[in-house]
Amino acid sequence: MEKIQYENLSNCIRLSNGEIETIVTTDVGPRIVGYNFIGGENVLGLHPDAKVETALGEFKPYGGHRLWIAPENMPNSYAPDNSPVEYFFDERKNSIRLVQPVEPVTKTQKEITVVLDESGSGVTVHHKITNFGETEIELAVWALTIMRGGGAALVPNEPYAPYSGETLLPVRNLTCWSYTDLSDPRWSFDREYIRLRVDETLPNPQKIGVLNKQGWAKYLVGNLEFTKRFKFHENAAYPDLNSNTELYVAGSFVEIESLAPLTKLAPEESAEHVERWELKIKS
Repeated sequence: MEKIQYENLSNCIRLSNGEIETIVTTDVGPRIVGYNFIGGENVLGLHPDAKVETALGEFKPYGGHRLWIAPENMPNSYAPDNSPVEYFFDERKNSIRLVQPVEPVTKTQKEITVVLDESGSGVTVHHKITNFGETEIELAVWALTIMRGGGAALVPNEPYAPYSGETLLPVRNLTCWSYTDLSDPRWSFDREYIRLRVDETLPNPQKIGVLNKQGWAKYLVGNLEFTKRFKFHENAAYPDLNSNTELYVAGSFVEIESLAPLTKLAPEESAEHVERWELKIKS
């Protein structure tokens, strides 16, 4: 563990296994703001000037990886997380747990734990949301990763099979928002993937959601290939018309998002969601 200043963020902590490093900030969040090979370029994107004015105050995405509550709601989903977080370092596991203060309006508390593999690029990102209110609430844990601009996000399609008496039923959904335009040139659809290309000259937002039974999504930028993996829960109910994977872009701002199933939480109960990250250099 090494305490550093990273970009414009003070009081950051760098974890490394000698091959890969992750950087978290303790001044706000929880946030993971860096993920890269030693000496390599950060695959995560930072947006220090971005902000959204809400009835609860100014929400700043900052960039990198964050944790939200789904379904998206204004203003509760945008509850500002601009306060310092507690952190707990476990040297034996090369891990750090980031715990935010209980949000005064939603009465929830968010935690992110980052665990580096002993070698290689693998990182486990554990998300946890706890209900500290007095009544039951329903939510889904929502993990959003802002990527560096200039690349393309990929979500796998379900395995192709030709028309037959065995393929009469649909195998997945496609969820669109009112501002989704499938004729936008940033989208492309082929047999294997749904692709979303980043174009900083096109500021209008685009978003889709899918029920992704393959349980992974990728981002390709430069010579880097980022993959996040997550569990698909058969027969679970997911938010956003049953979406467990979502892609969003607006200009150079691009997110790959995974969602856990909707869960009812009694007071002091928690919901959890795990992602596995990998980073490769493309040949």
